[in-house]
Formats: sequence, structure tokens, C-alpha cells
Amino acid sequence: MSEEILTAESKFNFACHKGLSCYTQCCRKVNIWLLPYDVLRMKNALGISSEEFLVKYTLPRKGQKGLPVVLLKMEDNEEKTCPFVTPDGCTIYPDRPWPCRAYPIEQTEKDGEYHLIKFPFCKGFEEKREWTVEEWIEDQGLKPYLEMEKAYRTVTNSPNWERISYLKGEPWQMFYLACYNIDKFKLFVKESPMIKKIVPKERLERAKEDETALLKFAFEWVRFTVLGEPVFEK
Repeated sequence: MSEEILTAESKFNFACHKGLSCYTQCCRKVNIWLLPYDVLRMKNALGISSEEFLVKYTLPRKGQKGLPVVLLKMEDNEEKTCPFVTPDGCTIYPDRPWPCRAYPIEQTEKDGEYHLIKFPFCKGFEEKREWTVEEWIEDQGLKPYLEMEKAYRTVTNSPNWERISYLKGEPWQMFYLACYNIDKFKLFVKESPMIKKIVPKERLERAKEDETALLKFAFEWVRFTVLGEPVFEK
């Protein structure tokens, strides 16, 4: 796999379609790490709860400092295929996760900078269709994913991680609940008297309006309860 650095104005040639000999080859024997917004979109596409989705389709893992991360569970077959792929493509394509949606670009830690990722088997780069990175982002519906990934970075890039040697126990459970099990977190928000005391009413009402707003609130709640940031202080 090769990589090169791009900006929003950089151009590249790429197209993926059923006529390519490598079609769906990238949907097998691969680690697909799901972000919280991926889980939200995918569980809604399947019409199931976030808890059912997590149990059936994911493997919980621990990243740096014990940070909860979620890996898509591949099928138990020789090819280790994605559970949502068929010979005709992805069955949840409009709500496919970030790594599948973004390929062949990947955002770096620096805003406005991207990697162009080229797998050796991928024939898509031999196609004539030319894009700028900005055009690709628009075409693939990446803008809400970029927005939510930026919000999630306020958690993962918090300087307060320096105070934590390793996340475990109740703080780990709260992080996992808030960021990934959004339906269960919704019940927690509804039933928790502590939240009503701490969080301004108007902020809480916004979080109740839709799941995207709720997930953004969940990131703030993790920053407040797990990382000790004064998010809700007046």
C-alpha cells in the first residue's frame, strides 16, 4: 500500500464499479475500525438498536491508554468477508462506514490534509474519472462524517489524557456507553437526575432533538465525566 499527501484542491483518478476485476476485494480480510457516527448510521440502516448492532456486528477492543474502540466483525469464512457485502456490492451502501466511504483518501491529523491510499490490487486508479479531493468528499457524502470525526477528536485529542494512565472500570464503561451505545445512552440521559442538574436546559433539549446532536452531547459528557473538562461550567 502506498500513500501520498493531498490537499482539497489536489487531483487524482479513481472510480469503483462492478466491472472491475477487484470489485469487493477490499471488503475482505481487512480491519474496519468504526467511529461512533458509523455505529449510529449503520444501526439505523439495519433498523436495530445500537446494543444489538454492537453485539452482533462488532468486536470491542482497547486502544491507546485503554480507549474503547470498535472493530467490525467479519464473517467466519475463509475470505473473512464483511457481513454486508455481496457480489453486487454493499447492502448498506448509503450508510457504509467512514473507511469504506472515504477510500481512497484518508484525512490526516492536520485539517485540510489527506492521504491518497493505493492498495496494490485496486484497479480503480486505472480509470479515467478525475476528481479533486473536495469533489470526492462532496460526492461520497463525507461532510457529516468529517464534522462528527472532528467533534470526536475533541475527546481523543484532549490534553487531559495526560492525567490518565489507563482507562478502565466505570470510566471505560461510560466512554463506551456514550460514544457507541447511543440508544442506551439516550435512556441514561432521560433518567439521570445528575445530568438535569449539571447541563443547561437548552443544551439538553438540543441533544434530545436528534441522534446526531445526542452524539455530540455524548462527546461532551465524556469530556466532562471521564476527562474532567469543565464543559458545562457557566
